Amino acid sequence: MKIAVVGTGYVGLVTGTCFAEKGNDVVCVDINKEKVSKMQKGIIPIYEPGLEQIFKRNIQEGRIKFTTSLHDGVRDALVVFLALPTPPRVDGSADLSSVLDVAESIGETITSYKVIVNKSTVPVGTSPKVEERIRKRSQSDFDVVSNPEFLREGFAVQDFMNPDRIVVGSSSIKAKGILRDLYEPFVRQGDSIIEMDEASAEVTKYAANTFLATKISFMNELANLCEKVGANVDCVRLGIGSDERIGKRFLFPGIGYGGSCFPKDVKAFIGTAQEHDYSLSIIEAAQEVNERQKLVLIRKIERYYKGDIEGKLFALWGLSFKPDTDDIREAPSLEIINILTRKNARVAAFDPQAMSNVKSKLDTNLKIKFVENEYLAVKGADALIIATDWSEFQNPDFRKIKSSLKNPVIFDGRNLYNLNKMKELGFHYESIGRKIIN
Repeated sequence: MKIAVVGTGYVGLVTGTCFAEKGNDVVCVDINKEKVSKMQKGIIPIYEPGLEQIFKRNIQEGRIKFTTSLHDGVRDALVVFLALPTPPRVDGSADLSSVLDVAESIGETITSYKVIVNKSTVPVGTSPKVEERIRKRSQSDFDVVSNPEFLREGFAVQDFMNPDRIVVGSSSIKAKGILRDLYEPFVRQGDSIIEMDEASAEVTKYAANTFLATKISFMNELANLCEKVGANVDCVRLGIGSDERIGKRFLFPGIGYGGSCFPKDVKAFIGTAQEHDYSLSIIEAAQEVNERQKLVLIRKIERYYKGDIEGKLFALWGLSFKPDTDDIREAPSLEIINILTRKNARVAAFDPQAMSNVKSKLDTNLKIKFVENEYLAVKGADALIIATDWSEFQNPDFRKIKSSLKNPVIFDGRNLYNLNKMKELGFHYESIGRKIIN
């Protein structure tokens, strides 16, 4: 099948590459000339495990191409995916300008039947707006479908190639049939394609992300309570996660959620409810908890140093909002860096993938240096802070860490280490929802 994907961000590039991997002819469209030029040369613009290999293979096989021309991209395509950014406005609502502008341009371009698919995360009621913009410029036949993505950064290729569900929102029998044909190779083992109306599909995407965000905030609240009553959140997590009604996933406490989806989608879903004179009280509370949780390590650090961290050097392991990605959007590490440096402390930071992104984002005047590996970060530092649970941080050389630090102090925002082991090794160790080891 001939497919166009408009937008080559995280979702668009994974979508286009994975469809090409199943034998479809894909054209990816992006307005960024430099980015398109690099992709045409086989240079992948994002880090995502497993993506680069199939990206390069499908370029070599001629199944995926890149262009800055929307006309060239959609001209021969039967299905056009819109994978465009919908960033939050100041009030938290989703900015649909990119989606609607492209929809209008598509209307000026198409001359034959197309299925226009909203792959972007969009508020309820977006499908009719997209249809209106296209209809305003085109007399050709088309259908608009809502087909939300459920990709986890770090597992996006796996999730796309082996989905647990595919949601197709459309009132058109013809469009639903085309999408079933397109997705059939991905669901041969019996995974479900769930068909519904457009509005329900749009709600489903936000409902999924906000539920998971709420689950994370719930565990962070429990962790904070556990510290006050002397309980161990690890034990609580195992105790409740064994209940199949609750499940084991998204029960790990930490320093708050970040990334491209949860913070933005929570705000947008709250905004959608407010537009309809309704308050999503549970989700609003989850958002408030998350903002507070990003500061939990700062509170621990300030308590340990009795409020005086001026001139202290902190090693920081992890900058991305989660492991196996270079995405730093809404990453708790950025808040930690800003507060520490604002209080005249210094930071030596290491991350396997995200350092270049942080360098481009942070004020160059901040008291931060980036080092080549985790052990250089701890050299001469007053304490170690762990902000991201990359696998290489999970079983480090503790004796090397201890000998490199001025004092054996670790503030662990991801609960990576065993409490008894930390005690045996002689660390002062503070984590989330567990007792302090002295």
